[in-house]
Amino acid sequence: MPEVNSGDTAWLLISTALVMLMTPGLALFYGGMVRNKNVLSTFMHSFFALGLVTLQWVVIGYSLSFGKTHGGLIGGTEFAFLQGVGVDGAGKTVPHILFMMYQGMFAIITPALISGAFAERMKFSAYCLFTLLWSTLVYDPVAHWVWGTGGWLAKMGALDFAGGTVVHLTSGVSALVVAIVLGKRIGYPGHGHRPHNLTMTVLGAGILWFGWFGFNAGSALTSGGLASQAFVNTQIAAAAGSVAWAGVEAVRQGKPTMLGVASGLVAGLVGITPAAGFVNPMGAIAIGLAAGFVCFYGVLLKSKLGYDDTLDAFGVHGVGGALGALLTGVFATKALTPENVGGVLSGNAKIMIAQGVGVLAAGAYAVVMTFGILKAVNALVGLRVSSDDEREGLDTALHGEVGYTIGEDSTTAAPEEAEPSAMPEPAAVLQTESA
Repeated sequence: MPEVNSGDTAWLLISTALVMLMTPGLALFYGGMVRNKNVLSTFMHSFFALGLVTLQWVVIGYSLSFGKTHGGLIGGTEFAFLQGVGVDGAGKTVPHILFMMYQGMFAIITPALISGAFAERMKFSAYCLFTLLWSTLVYDPVAHWVWGTGGWLAKMGALDFAGGTVVHLTSGVSALVVAIVLGKRIGYPGHGHRPHNLTMTVLGAGILWFGWFGFNAGSALTSGGLASQAFVNTQIAAAAGSVAWAGVEAVRQGKPTMLGVASGLVAGLVGITPAAGFVNPMGAIAIGLAAGFVCFYGVLLKSKLGYDDTLDAFGVHGVGGALGALLTGVFATKALTPENVGGVLSGNAKIMIAQGVGVLAAGAYAVVMTFGILKAVNALVGLRVSSDDEREGLDTALHGEVGYTIGEDSTTAAPEEAEPSAMPEPAAVLQTESA
C-alpha cells in the first residue's frame, strides 16, 4: 500500500480549490450572456449547486460513484455519509477524504453546466429537484462506469483522463434534452436575446481557464510528470481552440469576436479534458484546433434544428465532449496510456471500439434518464415559470432581488425593446445570421 505523500497531497489540495473556483467562474461566464433581468437567477444555478450537490455527494454520491462495484454499473453504500472515508491513503498517495472532495468538485460543476440550456425560463424548485435527481441517477453511475474500480467502461479500456465523457458529454446531451422539453424562450429567436455583460463572460472564461489546470492536471493525483503533461496540454488546447474559433468567425463573418474567442478556448478545454494525460503536445494542438472548429458548427445546430439551448451547453460541452473522447483514441501515445496501449496513431485501432462504446453508452443513458427525470419533475412541481414571470425576469419573480441598482428604473426589469440595439449579439446569433 502506498503511503500518503505530502507533495501529492499539497498539489491535490490546490487542484481541489482550483476546480471549486470553476463553478463561480461558470456563473460569471453564463451570467454575462443572459439578459440583465436574469443574471442572479443564472448565478444561482451555479452557486446553489455548490451547496446542494456537495451535500448529495457526501451523503450518497461519492459512495455510488466510487464504492464497491455492483456488476460494473454502480457503487455500493459503504461510503454513505462518508463512513470509512478518512485521512489514510486508501491505496493512493493522497488522503482518502481529499480524493473524495476533489471528485466532489467535478460532481458539482457537471449539473451546473446543464443550466446553460435552461437559463431564463426554469422554475427554481424544478432546478433543485432536477439537479438532485440527475446527480444521483446520471452522474454517479456514469462516473462509476468510467472511474470506479470495476466499472464496466474502465474494464473495457475506455480512456477518460479528467471527464470528457463523465462531465462534458453527459451534461451536454442532457442539456439538449432539457432545451427541447422545456421549449424556447418567449420571443426566441425572432427577438434578439443579447448578452447584457460580455466583460463578465470573458472574466468567467478566464477563471474557467485558470481552474481547468486543477481539473485536468489534478486528475493525475500526483505532483510529478503526469500532472505536468496534463498541465501543458491544457494550456495548448485552450490556445488552439480560441484561435480556431476566431479564425472561423473571421472567415465567415469578416471579423472575430471576443465572445467567440472565449467560447473557443472553452471548447479547446472541453476537447482536451479526456486526453490531457494521454497525448503529447502536438496531439493537444490537434485536439484543440478540432474542438474550436467543430464546436463552432455545433453551436449553429440550434438555429438549423430549431431548439433553444440558451448558452450553448450542448454545442460546446456535448459536441466537444464526444469529439474529445473519440480523438483521445486517435492521439493517445503508448508511453502515456495504461498498459502502453496507445491510440490509432500508435497502431492500436481497437481503442476506438472502447471510446465509441463509451460515448454512445454514456450519451444514450444520459438522454433517456434526463427525459425521465424531467417528466417526473414536471409532474411534481412543474418545469417552466409562467409567461408573466419570464417577461418580468427571474431575478425579481423567483428571488425578489435585482442584479443592478444603477439608474432611475433599475429596480424593475427593462422591457425587451429597451435593450440597446448596438450591443453585440452572442456568437451563436451572429453565426446564425451569417449562415
